[in-house]
Amino acid sequence: MDYGTLRGLIALLILALFIIIVVWSYSKKRKESFDDIANSIFEEDKNAKVTKQSHLDKDSKQETNNNV
Repeated sequence: MDYGTLRGLIALLILALFIIIVVWSYSKKRKESFDDIANSIFEEDKNAKVTKQSHLDKDSKQETNNNV
């Protein structure tokens, strides 16, 4: 096996891996999982706002109790 044949086989291997990755990433089985992952950043923001708001509510309740 000469160097040119080896380079050709490596190129075919890389091409096959590329095609496998593209098919895997665009398969319908993975779509829901990828959509959930993509939207998770927005869910974290909503949870952070709710947590921040609940802390603010607790602080305001404590201030009103201290003033009474």
